[in-house]
Amino acid sequence: MSRQFPWRLGEAEDAPFPPAETALRHPDGLLAIGGDLRPQRLLNAYAQGAFPWFSQGEPILWWSPDPRTVFATDGVHLSRRFRRQLRTLEWEITADTAFKQVVRACATVPRPGQDGTWIGTDMIHAYTELHRLGHAHSVEVWEGPELVGGIYGVALGRMFFGESMFSARSGGSKVALAALASLLYAGGVPVLDAQVHNPHLARMGATQWPRERFLPHVRQAIQQPMAPGNWSAAGARLPLRHYLPD
Repeated sequence: MSRQFPWRLGEAEDAPFPPAETALRHPDGLLAIGGDLRPQRLLNAYAQGAFPWFSQGEPILWWSPDPRTVFATDGVHLSRRFRRQLRTLEWEITADTAFKQVVRACATVPRPGQDGTWIGTDMIHAYTELHRLGHAHSVEVWEGPELVGGIYGVALGRMFFGESMFSARSGGSKVALAALASLLYAGGVPVLDAQVHNPHLARMGATQWPRERFLPHVRQAIQQPMAPGNWSAAGARLPLRHYLPD
């Protein structure tokens, strides 16, 4: 199925999204336009396999690209060389202890080939509210008191949708991603959505699922019980080796 124009969302927070199968081919995955970033709208979007992605000053755009980049949570790859480097570091891992700090770092860290950020003030407020409600989570990488890497995203049932990650030290985002995958795997969440392909994710083990595989998995996974809540107890401050065993 396809449409010539993106669906314009209604004003109600629970206004329905169109089926993700109807997303545009050009630009790839554009599904809907408009609406807002209130919690129920965001949760409805993720449940449909969609996510918001837009620049400051643009209307809110909702996307569901095909194919979708995903990780098996037991399949994140760190090279042997990188693992050897990590053995010399005294980094520690936490979860849900510095959510807003992680999101702000993702918004402000310089990225090669990218001018500005899509994580504006409205996005920061929206995901911070989702975090307060127990649906959005972060994993943090620390060197003493300094935050050196992190990742955040949204959990629905037994599905996790990654949003963004950052490094303030070389390898910080890789460690955050690997630690998040370890936490998810231990909690019975088999798949981590990484949204859009890039070579960096592919080197770490990401694969691409066609829409006809991704959407049925999401619809099944979000129905499996996993109560919202804070992850700080599950991700108590632990040394890096706890998440990255030899």
